[in-house]
Amino acid sequence: MNQTQSPELLQFIVDRIDVGLFIVDTNMNVMLWNRFMEINSQIKSEQILGKNLFSTFPDLPQKWLEKKIKSVFLLKGFSFVSWEQRAYIFKFPHNRPITGGVEYMYQNLVLMPVKDANGHVDKVCIALHDVTDVGFYQTELQRAMHELEALSRVDGLTRLNNRHYWEERLSEEFSRVKRYGGSLSLIMFDLDKFKHVNDTYGHLGGDLILKKVAALVKQSLRQSDVAGRYGGEEFGIILPGTDKDGALVVAEKLRLLIENERTDYEDKTIRFTISGGIVELAETHLRHEELISHADQALYFSKTHGRNQFTCYPLPVSEHH
Repeated sequence: MNQTQSPELLQFIVDRIDVGLFIVDTNMNVMLWNRFMEINSQIKSEQILGKNLFSTFPDLPQKWLEKKIKSVFLLKGFSFVSWEQRAYIFKFPHNRPITGGVEYMYQNLVLMPVKDANGHVDKVCIALHDVTDVGFYQTELQRAMHELEALSRVDGLTRLNNRHYWEERLSEEFSRVKRYGGSLSLIMFDLDKFKHVNDTYGHLGGDLILKKVAALVKQSLRQSDVAGRYGGEEFGIILPGTDKDGALVVAEKLRLLIENERTDYEDKTIRFTISGGIVELAETHLRHEELISHADQALYFSKTHGRNQFTCYPLPVSEHH
């Protein structure tokens, strides 16, 4: 290959490569604009050569991109920008038959110093790679991972927090109040005579009741409260910033709501009630498990003293004998 053929071959490669290539000088004037850039920008090479990049594309993030380009002039080294740092520079169409909120082509940039005969960097060549597919599928993967993570925290039947995650939250709230002060109460409750419900209506009827209770719990709570299915027909509610009296108000509201609920199942109407225990965090509590234990003791007291009620811990004096 002789010298006269070399520039033509180089131009052929530059225009046929499936990568955007453009060169700017120290004044940010465009010195090269390949066919990829022409097609996606709808601006011909002859329209932009010699003109300022940012005047031609006012939508570019000028301050950010100019800083990146100037760092290549200064440091005389390569620079790389991932779509994860900035999804796109140019608002190019992605031409992909996909959905999911991808408005423009995702782009990776490689910034390369171009040296003159004396070894000085007088231009910067920028290679723009279309990584829309990679970006889209990675974003979808992350979304799927977040969904799986959320599912791992949720009870499959009731859609409340599962026991493991709920207890983690209780531990966090316990530690926060112990460290910074404030109040924290816990409600534990379960359904009265739930075995009878299962025996009478079957497990499908029982599951329907559990889902109905969960829906009523969600309806009753504040944004900051944390409800969970502790196991079987037992539920727990964490009430940050709430003392025992406030927790009793919440519990009674929920108890009445459930007592007045009617659930239709296979031409029958199921009625059900709950019993529970309430405990407020005290200085004597050293671990969050003690809160659960004391709330469960109060729940048991409610069960053995008539059901369909809530008892606060410490238990009534009549129990201490």
